[in-house]
Amino acid sequence: MQLTRIASDEIIVDVAALGAEMQSIQTRDGRNWMWHGDAAFWTGRSPILFPMVGRAPNDTISIDGVRYQMSQHGFARRSNFTLVVEESDRCVYRLEASEASRAMYPFDFRLDVEHRVEGRAVSVTAEVSNRGEGLMPYGIGFHPAFAWPLPGSGAEPHWIVLDNGAAPALHRLSGGLVDPEKLASPFENGALRLDHSLFEADAMVFPEGAGAGLRYGPRTGPAVHFSWENLPNLALWSKPGAGYLCLEPWHGTAAEVGGSDDLGERPYSEMLGPGATGRYEFRAELIG
Repeated sequence: MQLTRIASDEIIVDVAALGAEMQSIQTRDGRNWMWHGDAAFWTGRSPILFPMVGRAPNDTISIDGVRYQMSQHGFARRSNFTLVVEESDRCVYRLEASEASRAMYPFDFRLDVEHRVEGRAVSVTAEVSNRGEGLMPYGIGFHPAFAWPLPGSGAEPHWIVLDNGAAPALHRLSGGLVDPEKLASPFENGALRLDHSLFEADAMVFPEGAGAGLRYGPRTGPAVHFSWENLPNLALWSKPGAGYLCLEPWHGTAAEVGGSDDLGERPYSEMLGPGATGRYEFRAELIG
């Protein structure tokens, strides 16, 4: 696997060419704050979701009345990106439209993914460019998996605490599609105590109201402050018993149960005009 290593005085980050996927975040004391990709549970670590988030009905999307096969979370995470910038503290990987991509997604796109480190923080930025002549629909999202428990936290309960103190409505997945029924929020005054039983029914999806930042970790001790830009949706996901928690900010959700298979009609899909670029980012700062 082709890897690029970037570093600050505080942390070391490895990024793979396959999927432009971050593989690890280590502090200089050797602690790894990310999931290690155990195949017994899930081999992912921090996939980039493009040109759709989640699943489509029967793994089929339609664009301008034409149907295309597309598997969960799109094809970027299984594509080889090209390294176009390599510096000591940042790297940029690029994916461009190809004959293979046009068979699934008939648009002339460019996707640049930058990883940058500063102090004890890593930021990941995705820029989507429409190089064609018509409107380009897509969804995009991030899917980083952090260690659960975090290194050095022992057996202390872990929490998600939203920066905005809100109690966003919960939606669940059914067959990988979003159930439009709003359920009671599991948050109280912005706080949610994590338990593996929360994920027995798959991911917890909060299409709106979660704000743009949160703190993950025990009440005291090691934690991650996680923030995001231009990504209105949030999901939390793990497999019961696995040692990770995914913090997933999205712009675009899976298709709704009973909804359209048209990519542009999915909830929160983007419609990018010719020559335009959309920018999306998350930042993870390690505390402790």
